[in-house]
Parts: sequence; structure tokens; C-alpha cells
Amino acid sequence: MRTQFTVNDAAYGLDVEPRLTLVDALREECGLTGTHVGCEHGVCGACTVIVDGQPVRSCLMLAVQADGTSVSTVEGLAAAGPDGEVLHPLQEAFVTHHGLQCGFCTPGMLMSALHLIETETDLTRDRIREEMSGNICRCTGYQTIVDAIESAAATMSSQAAVR
Repeated sequence: MRTQFTVNDAAYGLDVEPRLTLVDALREECGLTGTHVGCEHGVCGACTVIVDGQPVRSCLMLAVQADGTSVSTVEGLAAAGPDGEVLHPLQEAFVTHHGLQCGFCTPGMLMSALHLIETETDLTRDRIREEMSGNICRCTGYQTIVDAIESAAATMSSQAAVR
């Protein structure tokens, strides 16, 4: 089946098997391997991407269901700068607060956290924990992840205030 969608503002037109999941399409057809395949049951959150502004478990969505949508993956977070890529404030906070752990869950954590920061105006640590409970970190480094998200939210809020 033919499906077309954008990923991180780049257009893709793909001929895919109807049963191909979005995460497999992203990794195998688009070459965007930042999104990880974890449990393949939608439980761990490692495959979380943003589809038309909503976090989605890409292991539970078929690529053909993404037809006509806009998908954001972890590869789209960093921006081009004069000396190369500049990390997104969320990525910077994960580095600073040691929220990366082994890194396997990080892409899904970052995408879930991005949606949370962009949609909640008054984030609390409890709210961060509640929202991120759908993403499993096998390293059990949740405290540093919550610290990183809280810090990134403050940074992004102050950057928005300056503009």
C-alpha cells in the first residue's frame, strides 16, 4: 500500500506492507533508527513518537494509519546551528541531570516529555511522574529523568518568555 507522511518536516512516500508498524517503517524504510523497539506491546514507551501533536506508541500504529500525518521523532529535536547540531533543551537537560542512563528508553522518554512540556503550563514533579509512568526505564533512573524534565521545562519557559 502507498502511504505518505512527513517525519521531522521531511516528506516520505512509501510502498509498505499493510501490516508494517510505524516504528518499523521509521527505522527500516525512512532510516530513522532513533526510535527504539522495546516490548512491541505498547507497554514500555520506547517507541513513542509524536503524530499530529499527540504521543503515539509507534509499535501499535500501522504505517498506513500514518498516511497524511506529521510525525516527530527524536531525530527532529536537535536543530542546526552555525557549528553543527544544537541539542534541544530537553536533550541538554537529560545530559546535565544524567537522565540518559543506558539510553535505550531515552528517545521515547524525550518525546513523551516534549509533549508534556508543550501541553502543560504548570508542571509539578507529581505530574511529570504521572505522565512519564507510561515509559519504562530498565535502569530505574527515574529520579534523574524527572529532574531533567523539570529543568528543561524551566529552560523552555524562560526561553519562550524572552521571545
